[in-house]
Amino acid sequence: MPDVTIRVLTEEQTRAALTALAEVLSDCVEGGASVGFMQPFGPEDAVPFWEGVAAAVGRNETVLVVAEVDGRAVGTVQLGVATMPNQPHRADIKKLLVHRDARGLGLARGLMELAEAEARKRGRRVLVLDTATGEPAEAIYERFGWLRAGVVPDYALMPDGRYCATTFLYKHLAA
Repeated sequence: MPDVTIRVLTEEQTRAALTALAEVLSDCVEGGASVGFMQPFGPEDAVPFWEGVAAAVGRNETVLVVAEVDGRAVGTVQLGVATMPNQPHRADIKKLLVHRDARGLGLARGLMELAEAEARKRGRRVLVLDTATGEPAEAIYERFGWLRAGVVPDYALMPDGRYCATTFLYKHLAA
């Protein structure tokens, strides 16, 4: 049984984990996940993205949750808490990623549960996210209790260049 840890990273810890985080993002994009990047997308392409996330963590704009298996980062999700003044009760879930080699271990659920707990600690009670319509992530979110707000056709591109619709989902957190 692997040793699984799910925790929040500081800016310094995020910077120390850049190589592993870049590998997770690259693997997901190369596996077809529509998370904002186009193929081909190697780990070296992902490093600038994670440097930006580390900076946002340092500015308290983002909470980065990581799943580690046997000490190696294999999954992440971000909680965006830099909202406008009229949205102090809301946060955004961004880029739930699990390396293909680590799927089936319950990491997505654990990542989302900790992200929701972190949102509650910060007084956030409405969470929103978007995901490619019809892709496995959409069904995962619905199993986790997220509700569909609507779908926008041709909202984004899949990593291979095909247009895809995007489903917007939300979840109200219990106090």
